[in-house]
Amino acid sequence: MPTRARVRADACPGVFATHDAADGPLARVRLPGGAVSAAQLRALADCAEACGDGDLHLTSRGNVQLRGVTRPGLAARLTDAGLLPSPSHERVRNVLASPLSGLTGGLADVRGLAASLDLLLCSTPELASLPGRFLFAFDDGRGDVAGEGADVCWRATGPAEGTLLLAGGDTGRRVRLADAVSVLIDVALEFGRVRGSAWRVAELDDPAWRGTPVPRADVRVPVGLLSGSAAGVVPRFGQLSAAQARALADIGPALVTPWKSLVLPDAPADVFERLGFGGEPLGTSACIGRPGCAKSRADVRADAVFRPGLRAHFSGCERRCGKPSQSHVDVVAEAGGYRVDGRWVPLEELKGKL
Repeated sequence: MPTRARVRADACPGVFATHDAADGPLARVRLPGGAVSAAQLRALADCAEACGDGDLHLTSRGNVQLRGVTRPGLAARLTDAGLLPSPSHERVRNVLASPLSGLTGGLADVRGLAASLDLLLCSTPELASLPGRFLFAFDDGRGDVAGEGADVCWRATGPAEGTLLLAGGDTGRRVRLADAVSVLIDVALEFGRVRGSAWRVAELDDPAWRGTPVPRADVRVPVGLLSGSAAGVVPRFGQLSAAQARALADIGPALVTPWKSLVLPDAPADVFERLGFGGEPLGTSACIGRPGCAKSRADVRADAVFRPGLRAHFSGCERRCGKPSQSHVDVVAEAGGYRVDGRWVPLEELKGKL
């Protein structure tokens, strides 16, 4: 039985069921494993210009959002680009995968697992009714996406074996790499049978859905030139203009990370000169704030403070949308200023206090 009953319907946005934001309808496009080809990046840029506000907004689940979607044609464009393979399953295609897997570090290569799971997910009719917040993950052993709050996660313990995590807890169940996709699908099917009104595994009070808490890894956003020809790009506030998205597409495919950044597996040595952005780590993040959100008390992106070593998230209200899962300074807007880790700070003193 769930630990608490949900009293409202799951309103997680998608392409067909958008969210009514202050700046217009918001559509979320799922990218399982964060993978997006060069052609798909160009298609998303075209969608942003033709249907939305002209920008792509990266999310904390490695997806992309389009804001201000007031013109028709989005679903058709996404379908043509291969970004909407199953309209009935589009909101449940939430899959994370270690973005540096197979490029540098990690115990196992999880590349391809997200795509395999997505294919099986979309071909299983019962899973179309999963809540839009249910999250799958494949961690290559470094502990990066295992700490992102996935409902069900396979985490590598070696090149060909791993352990099953439920809501971040290690169940102790050992699962071969070759079986990882089918096991995660089986868990999702069982959750669908027992969930009642619960949206997340953590809401179930059955001890069978618990595991031993796993220490969180202190994940640093991959940025700059990485191993081999890979590079990490961090756009400010995870926001890309259509022109920037096309510049990325000219370099090749990309992986959108859960930290509102991108990994470019095949980047030239002069990638940052070619792009003109994204080569420096940015510890500060923020929700959309005003004027995009009616609930926000401030234009948090205008007020946000950037300085070396600072890891902070600016929120327009107590919902703290888009906050990172890693440790950070919590900055929440209030009338005339901000509450910083629980301490009231007037706006004019904010920069001096961070």
